Amino acid sequence: MKKRLLAALLAGMMVFSLAACGSKESTTTEDQKEDSKAEESAELEDSLVVYSTHSEDMLEEICNAFTEKTGVEVEYINLKGELADRVRSEKDNPQADIMFGGDTATYMLLQDEGCYEATKPEWAGDLPDDFKDADGYWYGTYKTPVVMFYNTDLMTAEEAPKDWSDLVKPEYAGKIITRDSLSSSMRSTIAALVSYYTANESEEAAWEYIEGLNANIKNYYNSGSMMFQAIGKGEAAISIAVLDNIIDNRDNNSMPLEIVDATSGAITITDCIAAIKNAPHPNAAAAFVEFVGSKECEEMVANSFNRMPALDAALEGAPEWMKTGYAPMTLDWADISANQSATLERWETDYIDGNKTVQSN
Repeated sequence: MKKRLLAALLAGMMVFSLAACGSKESTTTEDQKEDSKAEESAELEDSLVVYSTHSEDMLEEICNAFTEKTGVEVEYINLKGELADRVRSEKDNPQADIMFGGDTATYMLLQDEGCYEATKPEWAGDLPDDFKDADGYWYGTYKTPVVMFYNTDLMTAEEAPKDWSDLVKPEYAGKIITRDSLSSSMRSTIAALVSYYTANESEEAAWEYIEGLNANIKNYYNSGSMMFQAIGKGEAAISIAVLDNIIDNRDNNSMPLEIVDATSGAITITDCIAAIKNAPHPNAAAAFVEFVGSKECEEMVANSFNRMPALDAALEGAPEWMKTGYAPMTLDWADISANQSATLERWETDYIDGNKTVQSN
């Protein structure tokens, strides 16, 4: 009798224990579901502030599309070459939510300084490793080749430079115009060239090259439109710019421009985006990163502004020329990032001739 009672009690305890375990598992699952729902339904803030280097027209189209999709109103501010410095200076009291534009080296540098918040957009897994941070602190949006080009009314293909090394030759003295240090693409170009010649020759050779380039440059422009107008008017034959701007002025403004497919390759910048750490509108910031890097937005920008998407899937609906592109120069962007500040300071302080700088009115 006692044995039967003990067996019954043990059986009851086992049933209760299993029920309790089942109840605990069920509760955990429900909690997980609630947490997931909470994450999915995180409310977007009403507004968003974007610091960028991109053109007003491009920012307007992207931001209007984002507002239409989400209801979030976007204020965008074009900071040109001052973008990184502004984000850095506001690190302890961020005034913006998004940093949009600038190269990989700049993003690596600011990431090390703790300026970004990690995000996890749905398309992140489809983006090649070379175009994103492994921990989600920044993502590439557009592949931006920087190339040489020339005015075909002033120079033949035989007379034009064939590689970056040619720009320092005596025959090109006074025949080159470029952007100044306000241009983020020109800053990236100088940092890349110094790194390239240091790696392949020596640091001394790299700075001799920059000195020779400055000697041959007729003018530096702090406005991209002014620089292209100068090329169009025949003030100089040769210049350097991002590929999409050259194509836009060639095809839409009927300028007689020819692109140089440099022997050592195009300086291919990856334009990036990141959410700023401790930003005023973190949920809207994450949603903006999600939208900008999506196939939908990248295809839109590719067709409206000739920007080459970093997301391969977006090439399907992009202009045909983007599917071939130009071979990239072999560059160590980690090295460029580590030395960028010192390189640019030296370039601005010791090499740019201020008397050659043309200011916009």
